[in-house]
Amino acid sequence: MHSTLHQRLTRLFNADPHSLLKGRLLGLEREALRVAPDGYISQIPHPAALGSALTHPSITTDYSEALLEFVTPPLPGPEALLQCLDEIHRFVYPRIGDELLWSASMPCILAGEASIPIAEYGRSNLGRMKHIYRRGLAWRYGRIMQVIAGIHFNFSLSDEFWAAFQTMEGDRRTLQDFRSESYFGLIRNLQRFGWLILYLFGASPAVCKSFLDGKATTLPEFDDHTCYGLYATSLRMSNVGYTNRTEKKSGVNVCYNSLPEYIASLTQATRTSWPPYEQIGVKVAGEYRQLNANILQIENEYYTSMRPKQPPQGNEKPTIALQRRGVAYVELRSVDINPLEPLGVTVSQLRFLEAFLLFCLLAESPPFDAEERRMIDDNQMATALTGRDPALVLQRRRVPALPLRHWAEEILEQLQPVCELLDMGAEGRLYAAALAEQRAALADPERTPSARMLAKMRASGENFFRCAQQLSEQHRRFFESPPLAEERTQFFTEAAKRSWREQRELEATDDLSFDEFLNRYFAQE
Repeated sequence: MHSTLHQRLTRLFNADPHSLLKGRLLGLEREALRVAPDGYISQIPHPAALGSALTHPSITTDYSEALLEFVTPPLPGPEALLQCLDEIHRFVYPRIGDELLWSASMPCILAGEASIPIAEYGRSNLGRMKHIYRRGLAWRYGRIMQVIAGIHFNFSLSDEFWAAFQTMEGDRRTLQDFRSESYFGLIRNLQRFGWLILYLFGASPAVCKSFLDGKATTLPEFDDHTCYGLYATSLRMSNVGYTNRTEKKSGVNVCYNSLPEYIASLTQATRTSWPPYEQIGVKVAGEYRQLNANILQIENEYYTSMRPKQPPQGNEKPTIALQRRGVAYVELRSVDINPLEPLGVTVSQLRFLEAFLLFCLLAESPPFDAEERRMIDDNQMATALTGRDPALVLQRRRVPALPLRHWAEEILEQLQPVCELLDMGAEGRLYAAALAEQRAALADPERTPSARMLAKMRASGENFFRCAQQLSEQHRRFFESPPLAEERTQFFTEAAKRSWREQRELEATDDLSFDEFLNRYFAQE
């Protein structure tokens, strides 16, 4: 792996790295629960002034009517991303009354399953499909798990980069195939080394007991209302949080060894019926409970730390878009919201993630086998639950197990020339500085967001809920002053109005029954 990485870096350094890398694009999606002043999840519908959650490009909802999702367009650098995200927050706050945007990944006070309103998207066939899909998630996994929030980081490189990189590699496939398979190499390495993201950026070491909803847990109590992990980094990414494991129980495993294998295995999961879901029923007494009784209703039900993406055209299925046009970008999904930061993420963190994903692309990335797949899952779970434990040892394929800190030191050392590559032609050594910041967090676990959150709780004597609520109130004040500039307010206001017009047009032009709409959607090949 080291020799492959060294060779590729040497070729890039000898080319024009600044020119080749300047065309890369980044994107952010930040989820945030709307919370009532008393700390309970909001029961108020998605505010009309924010626009249509179905058609607005920047302000939508995820699982719940109360779970906002802010989406930036693809932009050329982390500063531009955070500027855009900041503007969205400043537009939203004056339009949600006295509510708060919850500062953490793990949710606020929940009064059971029924307290979580499922997102609504209007009367169009597409809107109904999105709502029924979420209804199916409730029947399959429960609503509570679905209101965990996160940050998704999108990353792509330019066509100029891919053409030059393909020439350097001496590859003779089509550019589309070369790009897709290179992105899949990146994805495999991200999964191999993704535990490092949980260690460095995990920020969910504690959880409100209302989230557990009476379920037994081995987590110790912080007080009567909070459970936590002494060395936990990301309960969100552990078995306490997302629990989408049905595809493993059923014997269907999504394969990342190539784009065709990925499409085939994911398609199989969306076409294979699963007895427990058959028992739920699909259409009961004339009302849909789920889109179908298959292992996955649609591709997006499969939760993974990174997805290959190709923007769909019209109502195209994600796998069809990938099959036709290949991978356009990758979406990293394992980043917690940092409750200590108003935007939930920092510019230095985004620079590190850029460097880390470029490293994952350039390093050798052999195919997975079943043993390595198991090790990857075990390493992620161990890091999520006990990542800051100095005694934690991680598994590696065909080589001895290694303490997390030692393996992380190896990776961060290999990131140094990647950061130098990204710093070439730019003012300052911003990527090297971002790497140095994370080296310090590796050397001193108390610098990590998870440790800082627990330290704040201990110092204040406040449990997770009270601490996160105070941070939410603090962040609200941050976004209220100064208010959003008038020009940008007008921009988002017009976008909201336009989104409502687009939703009404969709509803007015539907000419199929919903049953026929679903049949045609799932029949795509």
